[in-house]
Amino acid sequence: MMRMIRAASLVATCGMLAFSSAHADTVPPFRGNDTGGIIAYPLTQQTDIRSLAIDHCAQYGKVVKFLAVEPHYGGYISFACRWAPYGALDRPVRARY
Repeated sequence: MMRMIRAASLVATCGMLAFSSAHADTVPPFRGNDTGGIIAYPLTQQTDIRSLAIDHCAQYGKVVKFLAVEPHYGGYISFACRWAPYGALDRPVRARY
């Protein structure tokens, strides 16, 4: 009796896995926090990514430093938000439109 229940549950589980579709989580084209972020490479053709990153880091009172670029479909541009270098008297300017 126990073997029949295990076999039935195994068949039911395999059936659910076989007939359900896989759902990939969507990733926004721009993602970041106070330490940095990433920008999807295809976004470079639509907007000015430099000003996008500068405005993002200026929200936290930091300056942007671009780290790496993967120039292909599905690639990302990564950047870091750093504190203003020594000798800089003013905080970063945040653009307001």
